[in-house]
Amino acid sequence: MKQASLSTPFGDLILTEDGGAIAALGWGRAARQDRSDLLETALAQLGEYAQGRRRSFDLPLRVAGSDFLRAVCRAIAAIPFGETRTYGEIARELGVPAQAVGGACGGNPIPILIPCHRVMGARGLTGFSGAGGVETKVALLRHEGAAGLLI
Repeated sequence: MKQASLSTPFGDLILTEDGGAIAALGWGRAARQDRSDLLETALAQLGEYAQGRRRSFDLPLRVAGSDFLRAVCRAIAAIPFGETRTYGEIARELGVPAQAVGGACGGNPIPILIPCHRVMGARGLTGFSGAGGVETKVALLRHEGAAGLLI
């Protein structure tokens, strides 16, 4: 697996490439700065997103985990920039309980690229598994112009 880091307003991010796809995004600094065409493209796209010049990502992603986790991640990935969905809406789409969607959302291995920050509770803001927790989620939603939904 190859890793590289990028500093953004949302924190230092670590991208992990495995087998020709992005397999993880986490917070912190990578122990090494590997290079590949895919990592370079992913770093560039994340940088453009952070600068407000990109609204979607065009990268191969590999979600390790159950079929259910992959289904939830596909549903999350379909939420457009600047919009949100609730756990309940995704649950109804998939025919599962909202709590199961919440658990899978928290297990998303590639946050931001698979935008779990766009998933809200029925009554508004909920947790976020990335560094900084809810504060990072709010910063990402504000960045996308969705902060009005938080009031």
